[in-house]
Amino acid sequence: MIDNRIEQEFDAYGHWRSDLKSSIVSFRDWLTEQKLGDVQTEQRLDQALIGLRDDKLYVAFVAEFSRGKSELINATFFGQLGRRVLPSSAGRTTMCPTELIYEEDSPAHIQLLPIETRSTYTTIAEYKTDPDEWSTIALDLDDPDQVSEALDSITEVKLVSQDQARELGLPIARDTAHDDGMRLRADGLVEIPRWRHAVINFPHPLLEQGLVILDTPGLNALGIEPELTINMLSAAHAVVFILAADAGVTKSDLVVWRDHISGDNGSSKKGQLVVLNKIDVLWDELKDRVEVDHEILRQISSTARTLDVPEENIYPVSAQKALLGKIKGDQTLVENSKILALEDALANVLVPRKRDIVRENVESEIIAITDTIRGMVEQRLKDVHDHLSELDNLSSNNMEVIEDIMSKVRSDKENLEKNLQRFQATRSIFSQLTHRLYEGLSMANLERMIAQGKKEMETSLTTAGLRRNMVGFFDEIRVAMAAATDQANEIQALMEGVYKKFHEEHGIANVKPRRFSTKRYQRELKRLEDRHEHFLRGMSMVMTEQWALIRKFHESVVSKTRQIFERANRDVDNWLKTIMSPMESQVREHQMQLRRRLESIKRIHKASDTLEDRTAELHLVREGIAEQNLRMQALTEEIKRCLDGESWAENYRLENTA
Repeated sequence: MIDNRIEQEFDAYGHWRSDLKSSIVSFRDWLTEQKLGDVQTEQRLDQALIGLRDDKLYVAFVAEFSRGKSELINATFFGQLGRRVLPSSAGRTTMCPTELIYEEDSPAHIQLLPIETRSTYTTIAEYKTDPDEWSTIALDLDDPDQVSEALDSITEVKLVSQDQARELGLPIARDTAHDDGMRLRADGLVEIPRWRHAVINFPHPLLEQGLVILDTPGLNALGIEPELTINMLSAAHAVVFILAADAGVTKSDLVVWRDHISGDNGSSKKGQLVVLNKIDVLWDELKDRVEVDHEILRQISSTARTLDVPEENIYPVSAQKALLGKIKGDQTLVENSKILALEDALANVLVPRKRDIVRENVESEIIAITDTIRGMVEQRLKDVHDHLSELDNLSSNNMEVIEDIMSKVRSDKENLEKNLQRFQATRSIFSQLTHRLYEGLSMANLERMIAQGKKEMETSLTTAGLRRNMVGFFDEIRVAMAAATDQANEIQALMEGVYKKFHEEHGIANVKPRRFSTKRYQRELKRLEDRHEHFLRGMSMVMTEQWALIRKFHESVVSKTRQIFERANRDVDNWLKTIMSPMESQVREHQMQLRRRLESIKRIHKASDTLEDRTAELHLVREGIAEQNLRMQALTEEIKRCLDGESWAENYRLENTA
C-alpha cells in the first residue's frame, strides 16, 4: 500500500479532534458533578462539541473539459480503493458540478438535481433542504460494477429544443469549433446535461473526517451557475486549478482563471494551487530523464508567467499514471507521476485550515464558559474568606458583636435583593433594545429588501439602471447591518453598567460581558459584493437578457445574503442568551452564600453551633473550593493544550513515522 500524505495528515487531525472532544466532555462532566454548570453552560458546551462533529473543509477542483480533472481527484483521494470513483474518459465527462461528501446518517448514494430546476429562482443550497426534488440512486459498495454504472449517470445528457435551452439559461455553442456552450446538433436540437448538480455520499476516511470535494465543470457551468462562483468556489478552503501539459494555457483556461479563481473575487491566494496535468505526454523514451525534466520546467515557467503566479505554486502531475501506480502498488510509477508533491501541498493547506476552523468554533465558547465558572469559584472563595474573617473577630460570649454581624449580613442580603429588583426593571430596557436588534436583522426585514430590490430591477429600463439597483441592494443591506451594530453597542453599554454596579456594591467579579460585533458579516457582504462585481465584469451585461441577469443575482447574491443573515441571527440569539450569564451566576452564588452566612451566625448566636466547629467547617469548605479551582485550571489547561494542536500533530506524526 502506497502512503498518502493527505490521509496521514487527516489521520493526525482526527486523533487531535478526538483528544479535544474528550477534554471538553471531561470538563462538562466535572462541572455537572461540582454543580457549577447551568442549562446555558451545558448548551454552550454542547454547541462546541457539535462544532467539532460538524466541521467541513471544502476543496474545489476547477478546469475546462479534457484536462483530467476527475482523474486527478481519483488519483489524489481514491487511489487506495483500487478503482476509479468519478467517471473519467476522453471528451466531456462531468457535465454537472459534483460534490463528494460523507454523511454517516444515510447509506451510500448519489443525489441528482434535474436540470429543469434552473427554470426557477431557487438555488442549489435551497434545494438541498428539499430531498423530494432530487433523484436518488443507491450505491452497492460490494458491487463495483453497480457503483461504476451509477456514477456514470452524472454524465448523462438529454436533447431539448433551442427555446427550451434558452429558458433554462443555458448558452448554445456558436459553432462546433468552439466549446463555449451546449452542443447544437444538425437536427436543431441542443444537447444539455440531464442534471444540474450531483451529491455523492461515499464512505471514505477523508470524507468521514469532514472533507468535501467539489468537482467543478468548465467555463460553461461557472458562467451559468453563479452560485458556484460567488458562493461555493469562493468559500472553498483550497482551489486546485488544472491545466493540460499538452495544451498549455488556452484562452478558455485563462478566462476561468482570471474571472473565477484569481483576480479580486475574494478567494485566498494561499489556497490556490495550479496543476499542470498529463506530463506523461512529455515522457519520451528517446529522451533521457534530464531532457524531460527540463521540458517540464519550461512548461512551468511559461504557465507561471501567463497566470502571474510563483513557479512554486505550479505542480506538474500525471494523474492517470498516479492512479495506475496506486492501483498496482507501483511506487516508482507513483513517484514519476509527481503526485506526492501535490499531496504534500494539499495537506499543508487543508489540515492547518481545518484545525483553524475548529479552533475558531471551540475556543471562543470555552473561554467564555471558563471565565464564567472561574468567577463563580472566586466568588465562593471570597464569600468563605469574608465569613471566616467575621468569625475570627468573634468570641462565643460576644453577643453584641454577633448581633452586629447578623445585622450587616442581613443588610447586605437586602441590598442585593433590592438591586436585583432594579435589575428586573432594567430588563424591560434590555428587552426593547433586543427587539430592535432582532427587528433589524430579521429574515422578514431581509425578505422585504429582497422583494423591493427585485421589483426595482424588473422595472429598470436600462443596463445602467439595473446595475444601480444591484448596488442599491447592497447599500440597503449595509444600512441594516450598521443599525444592528448600534443596537448591539447599546445593549453592551447597558450590561456593562449593570456589571459595574454589582461589582462596586457587592464585590461581584468585574467580568466584562462578551461583545457582539457585526464586522464579520459586513466583511462577508463586502466580499460578496466584490465577487458579484467581478462576475459582472466577466460577462456582457449589454448582451445578456435582463431576466437572466436578475436570476443570476438571486441565485448567487440573494442566496448568500440569506445565509449570512441566518448566521447573524443565530449568533445574536446565542449572544443575548449568554450576555447576562456570568453576572447572574455570580449573583446567584453570592446570594446563596449570604443566606448561609446569616444562618451560620444565627446558629452561633443561639449556641446551637460552637464557633470552633463552624470555623473548622469553613476551613474545610475553603480547602475544597481551592481544590475545585485547581482542578478547573487543570481541565481548562488540557483543553487549551488540545486547541494548540500544532505541536501535538507533529509529535503524532513523528511517533507514527517511527
